[in-house]
Amino acid sequence: MNTKAINVCARSEWLAKHLTIAPLIPRQTEPVVSSHPMPGELSENSERAEHRAKRAETQDVEPERPGAEAAAGGKKQKIERSADSGEGGRDVDPPVCFFVKDLRRSSGAFGLLYQVREVCWPVKNRDTMDVLVGVVTMRCLAARVNYKTLIVICALFTLITVLLWNRCSSDISLRFLPRAAFVVPSAKISSSQQQPPQPPEPPPVVGVVGGIKYEEIDCLVNDESTIKGRREGGEIYLPFSWVEKYFEVYGKVVQYDGYDRFEFQHSYSKVYAQREPYHPEGVFMSFEGYNVEVRDRVKCISGVEGVPLSTQWGPQGYFYAIQIAQYGLSHYSKNLTERAPHVEVYDTAEEKDSRVSTASWSVPKGCSLSRVHDKTRSTSVRSFSAADSSEGVSLQLGNSKDFILSLDLKFSSNGSVSVVLETTEKGPPFTIHYVTNTQLIAFKEHDVTYGIGPRSSWSTLTRDLLTDLRKGIGLSNTKAVKATKIMPRRVVRLVLHGRGFVDNVTISTTAHMAAFFAASDWLVRNQDERGGWPIMVTRKLGEGFRPLEPGWYSAMAQGQAMSTLVRAYLLTKTQAYLNAALKAVGPYKVPSAQHGVKAVFMNKYDWYEEYPTTPSSFVLNGFIYSLLGLYDVADTAGEILGREAGQLFSRGMESLKAMLPLFDTGSGSIYDLRHFMLGTAPNLARWDYHTTHINQLQLLASIDNAPIFRDVVKRWKNYLKGIRAKHN
Repeated sequence: MNTKAINVCARSEWLAKHLTIAPLIPRQTEPVVSSHPMPGELSENSERAEHRAKRAETQDVEPERPGAEAAAGGKKQKIERSADSGEGGRDVDPPVCFFVKDLRRSSGAFGLLYQVREVCWPVKNRDTMDVLVGVVTMRCLAARVNYKTLIVICALFTLITVLLWNRCSSDISLRFLPRAAFVVPSAKISSSQQQPPQPPEPPPVVGVVGGIKYEEIDCLVNDESTIKGRREGGEIYLPFSWVEKYFEVYGKVVQYDGYDRFEFQHSYSKVYAQREPYHPEGVFMSFEGYNVEVRDRVKCISGVEGVPLSTQWGPQGYFYAIQIAQYGLSHYSKNLTERAPHVEVYDTAEEKDSRVSTASWSVPKGCSLSRVHDKTRSTSVRSFSAADSSEGVSLQLGNSKDFILSLDLKFSSNGSVSVVLETTEKGPPFTIHYVTNTQLIAFKEHDVTYGIGPRSSWSTLTRDLLTDLRKGIGLSNTKAVKATKIMPRRVVRLVLHGRGFVDNVTISTTAHMAAFFAASDWLVRNQDERGGWPIMVTRKLGEGFRPLEPGWYSAMAQGQAMSTLVRAYLLTKTQAYLNAALKAVGPYKVPSAQHGVKAVFMNKYDWYEEYPTTPSSFVLNGFIYSLLGLYDVADTAGEILGREAGQLFSRGMESLKAMLPLFDTGSGSIYDLRHFMLGTAPNLARWDYHTTHINQLQLLASIDNAPIFRDVVKRWKNYLKGIRAKHN
């Protein structure tokens, strides 16, 4: 049998302990010198080395470590002599060498066992010795294994690597889960994560947090469609993008102190908190929050009339009494709830007006500007003259805070007032021209034009430059004004062309009362002989209803117009406003089929129609607005003048109390009663209309203490939070 010895140089006591082998004192003719002697080992004399060698030749030596026999299977391991040649010429204690007979195998079984020769080096600590033995052990294993075995080991190693790699990929994908899918791990989790990794789970595992697995799962919806969800233990999670559409709920991620939080809402609209009991001279419902002029269905604020022009049912634009009344009521309410505006006076013709700033006029050659006395105003004014071809007479303003321009104006010829604006857009400034014609609005390049009428007598021109600029830039031929991000930064200057007179040039934060009286005056001027404000556009309410041809009246328009006019009367005591409000009662008494607004439900309950359709539609919010107008007139005009309005109001309230349950779905409210009149599906109220219903009923509850109003308000508020009526 051909055998090779494996010689390992190391400390005998450590190897005896960890490898369970016996030490061998080598036979040698020359001292073996380690190239790296162990620390603390001293050289011995040659006599001692020879004596030790002779004794080793004549006897077997038992292992020095107690219990070595048991560790070796109860047999003594025979130790043969092995000679090794050292390097160097000095006498040293040779390193202990070991010969392990158990490693001998026949050459037919494993082939030759190659001798592994290791050189001793100093070992300073136990950890270094562990590394040494590991190296020796691996080399011994390599000598014992043939190529087939190595191939099998490599294949197993490759398979394990692939499986662990897939597991790592799944863990990495966990980082890309939405934040809401994670939970904060507890203290117990950190200790469990230190344990060896478990075999990878089969797909589709998404991730693991705190021992909880997140898996993708198919969700079959109503046996019709499938969406992807996630399973966490016994819970199933569906994408909020699907939940939002399916259940018509709302939510968004917001940040608080650097942390994300998801806020869920069952509805998107809020209920108005009523400040005090309703009265005609006070705030109108929650209209202080309305901004009528910025609505995309408002084409612009007319330069001639000073009120909004609507495109809700036609891109050509038309004056809609409801929109105009809301414009007036919103500014009236804002004036009561907001603080007084800041007003900057840039010019008056009075010589000793301390309000005037240091603004200066610029008068080019060929133009003129002078101070004259005006008899009709009993004050001094500015007289100007500037040809259209000239630069014009200009006044430097330079205001970058406020954008409400106001000036008293009288033209003796055709002319214009132009305002130069520096905006957020790079390039040349924008200029808004207010010209003495009836053109509605025009926009070209950086010029916006509004017609303001001839203005041949004294009048006050008040314009919101921000609104005028944005309506001009967003001008389109559709029903909606295009959105724009361009905003004014600074009012640069005012430029006058033509011949005329000017006074009291100011820029202010707001001008609510100017807008309110513009709406009130329009209502007085445009009321017809029947007391109504006809709407000159076709209205198609829906399938099954006959279209309303131009000229129809609306009870909602009548009611909100009366509320506007009553407030104008209470402020000014001008009788024309109250007379117009009293006259507006007329259409309430005329049936819808006869060009009025009155309908009767079940031949018993009077109803005032927002849309006087055939058949009747019974719109709830428009009816309540019509009642508020009647109440304002009856309360303001007194028992005699307001008697008719009071009677109409009482009959309407009786109908509302009886019919209000018909508008309750158990989870929301209904816009109208077409499902009853046409036998179709109900027309559910959007959440903003639902909150309007609640606000209206809250207001009526402050007028009439009937329990039904309080009960319905409480129940309908619960619907906003998803609290439904009980089922059977």
